[in-house]
Formats: sequence, C-alpha cells, structure tokens
Amino acid sequence: MEIRKLTKKDVLNYCAREEDHFFDRKAFGIKGDKVQRIAVAFANADGGEFVVGVADEKEESDPIKRWKPVDKIEKFNPIIQALNDPDPVIEYRCTFLRYEAIPGYVLLVTIEKGRQVHETAQRKVIVRKSAQSLELKGNFKIAELAYAKGQRSYEDELIPDTSIDSLESSEYLAEFVGHLPSENIEPLDLLVKQNLVDKDWVPRAASVLMFSENPSAMLPKQCAIRVARYNTMDEDPERDALTDDIFSIEKPIFHQITDAYEKMVELFEKVKVWSLDGFIPVSYPKETLWELLVNAVLHRDYSISDNIFIGIFNDRVEIKSPGRLPGFVKVDNILDNRFSRNSKLVRLLSRYPGSPNKDLGEGINTAFQRMRSIGKKEPLIVEDGNFVKVTVRHELNLPPETVIVKFLEKFGEINNGQARDLTGIRNSSTISSIFSRMRDKGMLHKNYSSSTANVTWSLA
Repeated sequence: MEIRKLTKKDVLNYCAREEDHFFDRKAFGIKGDKVQRIAVAFANADGGEFVVGVADEKEESDPIKRWKPVDKIEKFNPIIQALNDPDPVIEYRCTFLRYEAIPGYVLLVTIEKGRQVHETAQRKVIVRKSAQSLELKGNFKIAELAYAKGQRSYEDELIPDTSIDSLESSEYLAEFVGHLPSENIEPLDLLVKQNLVDKDWVPRAASVLMFSENPSAMLPKQCAIRVARYNTMDEDPERDALTDDIFSIEKPIFHQITDAYEKMVELFEKVKVWSLDGFIPVSYPKETLWELLVNAVLHRDYSISDNIFIGIFNDRVEIKSPGRLPGFVKVDNILDNRFSRNSKLVRLLSRYPGSPNKDLGEGINTAFQRMRSIGKKEPLIVEDGNFVKVTVRHELNLPPETVIVKFLEKFGEINNGQARDLTGIRNSSTISSIFSRMRDKGMLHKNYSSSTANVTWSLA
C-alpha cells in the first residue's frame, strides 16, 4: 500500500486538471459499476488514471474545496473490489493521497493499457474517447478494437474469394519453398502446416499477403505501399508540390519491402541538399529506413483498408502505416517493448535468406542508433489519427550555431538557404536572427551584396 504526501500545488493539480483521454476524477461514493466503466475504458484505450475523492467543478467553484478526502483507507475497499471484476483482469495500481491541511485520503488509480479487450462485469466493452468513457456496441466495432490491440489479427481471417489453386501455383510461394532448408516440400503441405488455410482449403489473409501476385486484388482491403516525392519542406504540402514521382507497389509483402526501399533510394538522387559534405543528393542510413519500413509492413493493421504511404520530402522521409500501436506498445516505450500484431507474417518473413526482419525485436532500436551514430536527430514516431507516422529528418543533432560554424570552417561562407538545409529550420527569418546573434557575439560578419538574396556570412 502506497501513501503519498501532497503539497497544495499537487492538490490543486488534481482538483483543477482538465479531464481528458488520460485523466478522470470522481467524488467519493461512486458506485462500483461506474468505477469499472472508467477502468475498462482506460485499459481498452491507452491507459490513464483517475482520482476518487475530488468533487466536480459544478459542485465547488473553488478548486481547493473540491478536495474531499475520507478519514479511513478501508472505505475505498468497495472501489478496489470493483477494479478486480472486469474480464480479463485489468492491471492497476492504487496510491492513497494525503494532504496535511485537509486530513484524510483520496484514492489515485492508475490503469495500464490492456493487452486484450476488457469487459465490465455486465459484459460491456467501454473505451475512452477524449474525456468520456463510451460503450462500444456491435461485434464489428469490438472486433476492430481487438485488431488494434493485437488480440486478433486480420492475418488469420479467411478470404473465401481467393482460389487455393492460384496460391498453390504462385511463383512467390514456389520461391519461398525453394529458400527453405528442407527439400521436397509441397506448397500445399506448407500452407496446411503453417495454418495458412483452413480445413476446407480456404486461404487465410496471411497466405494472400505473402504469396499472392497482387494481394490488393485478392483481399477486400487496400494493402499496397505508395511512394511519392514532394518538392517542398512544408509540413502540410500543397497539391502543386507533388511531383510526377508517384508509385504504387502491389506485390507480396517481402517484395513490397525490397521494391519500396529501392524506389526510395532512386528518388533520393532527385533531392539535393546542403550538408557538411557540400551540395549532394540527400541520403539516410540504410539500416534506419530499412528497419522502419519493415516495421511498418509487419506491424500495420491489415484490417484497415488503406495503403502504407511513404513521402519523400526535401528535408525528410515520412512513413505512415495504417493502425495504432498494438498491444501495450506506446510511443514512449516503443524502444523497450515488443508486440507482434501479425505473428504469422513475422514468422514467415524470417524464413527468407537475409530476412528483412533478421533483427527481430531490435529493429527500431537499430534505426534510432544508426541516426545517432552519424550525428543526426532520431526518428520521430507519433500516432496520427488511425496511423503510426515515423519521420526521419535530414537534420544534424547539433545547435544551429555549431552547424553553421562547422560549415564555414569548411566552405568559407554561408547563405540563408544553405543554413536552412543544414539546420532543418524552415523559417528564413529565424535563420536571419541566428546570423544576427552570432554577429553580435563577434562570431560572424556579413558579406554585403547589391542583392538581398545573395547575402552571405563568414567567420569573423
């Protein structure tokens, strides 16, 4: 049992903090079924916390007066009992909060993101949406939640419109079998032993994704990779920034990965940027892009009908993969936790020679470490709506002033555009301000020109 002593500032935070996707508060006396609703909602979403013993702002306008503790810890026993009633069991922690100026206890309950779909004792599935705990109704919606959490995977779904004959004769299946160390393996035997078809020979989605010539044509879902180049650095690019370099890769996932990577490298040749090595085609570590691409293909949610999107910009690469992070994986623990949404695909892909996922479990760490090793900023991973977006920037992990000095020591002078390329700062006025500050410190001097656009700076 943990008892935490609070300051007045701490108390005011719990009393005045806005309720949102990750936080709720309730007055003491809340019924057990409502406790379950909140707990299940957080577990089915991204986790969160709630306090019991804080009045609603509608009852008390003064935040400090909302703090209404109870005199004995034992009075929270019915609430703690209610936390054990959901199915499956929810992972939670209870902390008792104590503020000396107002004797008594308030209960803080921390709920972890669940690995499965949780239900209340009344068999209701509740999810957290913003500041609300809402019941999820309908088998389809509940199935979607199960997919998103990794409890169920679309790779196991049966695809009745796909012919087993077309899979058996697939050149990609023959290629896969040919790579296996055992000899005389029949394609059909492989499909059966790997549980890629059911007893009636109906293929599962995993077999289509692995071996069909064009999975998007066989599945009732979009599942290709689209690659496009934008001639801009803007975060929200206009339509006219999209070049003619647009490609759709419609192949089994092993070949999607290899072809998409080759296309990315090809497009990098068309994007020239200033670096500490001069004005050269943009480049990123192969290990970084490869691991992030493999991760996007293997762990995307194939129940969502959309393609993986790769955007090649003048200052970055963006990879958007359908579906939120699976299971208990979150953005802030992704380097320490592993959860395979599509375990069949992960297992099968590992059987290829030089398998794309040979560093299974360490791929994301490798991507980050490689960027650090060359002095560039780490990839940025965010959940963007119903997608996971990874951004890899052509940007050194150094203060702008340091980058500018390093460039000047090598090339003698620098202009605003070059500095923007080097630092990743898009705003020309911001770069001008940095130049001015460095001049004021006696680090730079301005090389005046008749044309404002041609102004350069040199070391003082």
